[in-house]
Order: sequence, then structure tokens, then C-alpha cells
Amino acid sequence: MTDLIRQAKRVDPQLGADLEAEVQTLSRRRPFGINFERHQPEAVELPKRSVRKGDKVRILPARGETKQGDVRLWRVRSVETVDGAKVGHLDLIGAKEPENRTVSADDLVVVAEFRDPIYPGLRSTGALHLSDGQPWHAVINGENFHALEMLLYTHQERIDCIYIDPPYNTGQDEWIYNDRHVDGEDLYRHSKWLAFMERRLILARELLKDTGIIIVAIGDDQHHRLRMLMDQVFHEQNFISDVVWQGGRKNDSRYISNGADYMLIYAKDESTLRRNGVRWREPRPGTAEIASAAARVWEESGHDQEKATVLMKEWIRSLPKNHPAKENNRFYEFEPDGRVFRKRDISWPGGGGPRYDVLHPVTGLPVLVPARGWVYSKPERMQEDIDAGLIMWGADHTEYINRKTYLGSDASDDSEDSGDNDPGIGMVPTSVFEQKRTSASKRMKSLFGDSRFPFPKDHTVLARWIGLVSPKDGVILDFFGGSGTTMEAVIRLNAQDSGSRQCILVTNNEVGAKETRAMRKAGLRRGDVEWEAKGVFEYVTKPRISTVVTGVKPDGSAYGDKVDANVEFFEMTYESVWRITQNREFKAIAPLLWLRAGAKGRRIDAVPQGWDVADTYGVLQDLDKSAVFLQAMADTPSTHLAFIVTDDDRRFQMICAELPDRVEPVRLYESYLKNFEINAGAQL
Repeated sequence: MTDLIRQAKRVDPQLGADLEAEVQTLSRRRPFGINFERHQPEAVELPKRSVRKGDKVRILPARGETKQGDVRLWRVRSVETVDGAKVGHLDLIGAKEPENRTVSADDLVVVAEFRDPIYPGLRSTGALHLSDGQPWHAVINGENFHALEMLLYTHQERIDCIYIDPPYNTGQDEWIYNDRHVDGEDLYRHSKWLAFMERRLILARELLKDTGIIIVAIGDDQHHRLRMLMDQVFHEQNFISDVVWQGGRKNDSRYISNGADYMLIYAKDESTLRRNGVRWREPRPGTAEIASAAARVWEESGHDQEKATVLMKEWIRSLPKNHPAKENNRFYEFEPDGRVFRKRDISWPGGGGPRYDVLHPVTGLPVLVPARGWVYSKPERMQEDIDAGLIMWGADHTEYINRKTYLGSDASDDSEDSGDNDPGIGMVPTSVFEQKRTSASKRMKSLFGDSRFPFPKDHTVLARWIGLVSPKDGVILDFFGGSGTTMEAVIRLNAQDSGSRQCILVTNNEVGAKETRAMRKAGLRRGDVEWEAKGVFEYVTKPRISTVVTGVKPDGSAYGDKVDANVEFFEMTYESVWRITQNREFKAIAPLLWLRAGAKGRRIDAVPQGWDVADTYGVLQDLDKSAVFLQAMADTPSTHLAFIVTDDDRRFQMICAELPDRVEPVRLYESYLKNFEINAGAQL
């Protein structure tokens, strides 16, 4: 086989390379786990990109034709203007016999295969700045695989949580592979879907921090396949849970109402979470009402501890039997500063706990050890709570001791008693929950006045899980952004808990299969204004996020449930490597530098004086201005990145040596170019 591949390379280098890649893929197949065809390389059409010499292109069908047209790829040998019209001279790629054509540039669409290096930029299509001091969220209109490659330059190992709701592949024309809608008649639809997902998941894993979490929503159709694929990409030891979302009953089902969706949750490295002591807890129902009542009775009592306790017990007794604030509520004792707490048992649940001496602070003698042993496995852990004032002592060592739990405390211990039954500590989320999905559809209809996006996710559900698994200042990514539910969830979650989470949402401007056929019949093509206006980014995502942030619906009417935030909308572009290396496309690259620096504060969109320093980063283009640049960097304590444009390694190193220690130097455009050349096709 190796000899045959060598012969093939001499006749056709590309064919030989493709054969070699396939053999390597087959040799890596596992005897256990999921196996599927990876022989379909993906490609994406770029209808807004002008045709250039050397491009790969497809010839579009005539306007009005509903068929998808010629799928073959051509190489643009040259481009010229004939009688005022631009035409391309083409050579068929991979043809046994030479074949060439001359075609109007209007009838060509540039194609990027996923083995080809791409050089992305971002073009702003609007910004909403409504909250000083809050982070900037970014919505990117672009092909998600290429967007993930771009984010490897800006956010590698910096994402705290990825939530995605990928196409479910039910055979209903709802997803696209190689710019073709895939339907139930395609015999390879499952392997295409797995290859499609694998390429993206591999890149997604590179974006996560070691403490990062990925949540993937999926339905019955591909759940079993996705679980095995996730085990291969993220490794089964990093599996956290398979959460079941029961969203409603289907009374028209013949056998069983399959109303559940799933969320597969994996860690980048579960052992890192464990070493860091990470525990996921959420407030019990009623906790907020208990806190409100405690604050009220504390004021009514005139800050009298005994009187406040009496009033708090009266309030608890007055609640209905099944009220969530009544169940297991013993928060009625008060500290002098007004904090409410409850006494808790300090013995090991079930018995057999450790026994060691704990000395009374007054008598200095060991207190009574509970019959079941101490709840803390080590004396050092007990001493931590003693030092923190969380132990309730008796009058002397002959009385048993208890421990305090303050309402809303996130404390936990290292025993079997993890606080599951304690509303002060919070509860562990369960792997099954019920919440109707119809409310999300009704809400979207109230926002737009129509049902322009099928089966949207509920932002309250996403907010709950994102809040559980990520820090308040975390970076959240969704690269199947759809209608924008994830971004709304993050924006509202920040408003609820005063967080500063940042959301990056990637979607595209795809049009559904039915609308695609109708618009082709009407003589429209991708790239036409009328076509693009109906794409999901322009028609759903952008107006939804704008409405949530501004409080103004697309029709101009008021939307009362608004939340102030900062959001910028971008379109991903494909730049010429030559123009980038000549520093002629800085405006397109500028948003990437800003994102890499954290997307905070002012963005440097141009450098007319040869250098500039913003809140978190600086750019030096004219090395003769390095002295004033270095001084500005030193005078701006929040800067942590310096982008230096130079081909001179010696001068680059000299400038790096003068930068403050807090600043990371990045060489342009070497770092940018290498990122995309190294990653191109590496995950196929």
C-alpha cells in the first residue's frame, strides 16, 4: 500500500496525499468505540468574497434554477475585465483530461476547503454600548469551523464554558454539509454528521481551560452516537453527566411520549476540577424568601436576637404546608450582626465516623464525641470551622457541640454529608429536570410577532446551567448560536447575580431548506440582499439580541423585559495573505487583537501615528516610535498585551526586553499567519 501511494503521488500529488490521509485514518480506527466514514472533506462557499487569481470556485446554476448546480471545483487561472464585465479563466481541479472554461465572475462562488489555510478578519456590522463597566459580548456571523480556527488565535485555553445546540440530524433537511442540505434519503447522513461534529469538537476542546466545561444539547436521533463521539474526543473519564430535560408530554405518540432532550456534560479535565475543590451547588427553592423574611424580622425586632428568633419562627409556622420556604427550614437563630443561621448536627451520617479530641475553649478539656463520630474526617478540617466561628459550644466540655450554617453559605465539608439537605449550603443539581419548552416558542413569537425560528431553547434553562458550571467572570462560547438564546441567558444571568461573564456567539446566515428552494425559484442567490435578509443571523439572531438589550422590537414597539449590556455584531471575512503581510488589512485584523486582549475598553482600529495604547493592549507598527510606545505601556497599568509589527527578530527581541513584566509580547503578523497555517486541516 505504501508503494502504491508513492506511485500515486508521482502521478497526482493531491490524490496521493488524499489516499495517504485515508489510510492513516483507517489505521487509527479503534476496535471499540464509534467508527464512521471521515472521507468527506468539508467545504464552504463564500458568496461575498470577490474572485481572485488562484481561488477555488464553483460555477453557480443559472438564476431561477432550483437544482443545486455543479459541485465540481475549478481553479481560477486568471481574472480579467472584458467589455466592462469581470470574467474568470478556469481549470477543472482533479480532471483526468485538461478542461478549462471562461465564466462571468457573477456566476462564480469562491470555495474554501477545510484543508486550505484561511486568513480571517472581522467586520463590525453594528454595536450596542449600553452599560459602562460591563464586558463586551460578540456575535459573529461566519462558518463555525473557520470561526473556531479564528478563536484558537484569540482564545486558546481561555474559554470557561461551551454550550452548543447542534443540528439534531433527524433527516428533516435541517442541517447543511458541504453547502448542501442533508435529508433522510442520504445513506451517509450519520457519518457526515459525525465527521461534521468531530472536526468542531476537537477544536472546541483546544479552546477550553483545564477547568472548562462543555455542554452539548442533543435529541434522541443522535444521542447515542454523540455520547460515543464525546467519549473519544473528551475522553470518558471526563464525562460529568447525561442530563435529561423533560420538556412536555406528546399525547399523540403511538407508544411512549418521547418529550425529552439531553445535555451531555464533559469536563476538559475532571481531575483538575477535583484538585481545585470544585463543587456545583444551586440555591434551594425558597432561599430568597427566607432571606427576605429574616431581614424584615431583624428590623421589626429592633435588632434584638431573641425577639427576631420568635418572629422568624412565627413566619415559618404561617407558611402553607408545601411552601418551598417551609420545607426543612430551621433558619431562625440570629447573630448580633443580623445574620440568620441554623444549628446542624456535627456527627458522621450513618455512623462509623472518625474520633479525635476537640478541646473546649473555656475548660481546655475534650468535648463529648458523638456516637457516630465527627462529621469531619480530619482534625485540621474541624479546626478550620472553629477558627471561622462556625462551631456552637456548650457551657463546658460535658455538653455536645453543634455547627452553624448561615443562610446562603456555600460552605461544604469533606465527609459524606455534603449538605444536600441544607438550604443554607444549597443543593446538588439532579440529572433529570422538567420544564416546558413551549414557553420559549411563545416568548419568541411575542418578540417578533411570528414563529420565525423553530424550537428555540429556553434562556432560563441555559442561564441555570451556565451559572452552575462557570465563574461569574467566565467566558462563554456557543458556536451553534442559532437564535441567540445563549447570549440572552448570559446577559440576563449577569444582571441577576452582578456577574461579568462574556459571551461569544457564532452563527451563520443560513436559510432553511424550504426557503432556499423558494428563493432559488425566484431567481435569487446567496449573497443577494434579499437572500441575506432572510438568513438566521440577520432575520433572527441580531434583531433578538438587539431587542433584549435596547428594549425596542424590530417593528419599533417597546419591549419591556430589557437588560442593558454591550454587544457588537461582526461578519467574518476572508483576507488576502499578501495584503496582511504588507500590513494593508489592519482594520480587518483589529477586532481579533481586541478579542485576544479580552474585548474590554477601547479598540484600536487604526494606528495613524505608528503606535497606540488602549486599556488592555497596545500596537506598535513603526519601530522608530518604540521609545514613546514603551513609555505609554509602562504608564497604563491595565495593559497586558503588546502587538508588535515587524519582520526583524532582533529588534522584536530588543523591544520585548523593555516591556513591563506584566505584558505578553505578540509578533505580527507572524503569530497570526502561523496560527492558521498550522491549524488548517489539522483536525480532519
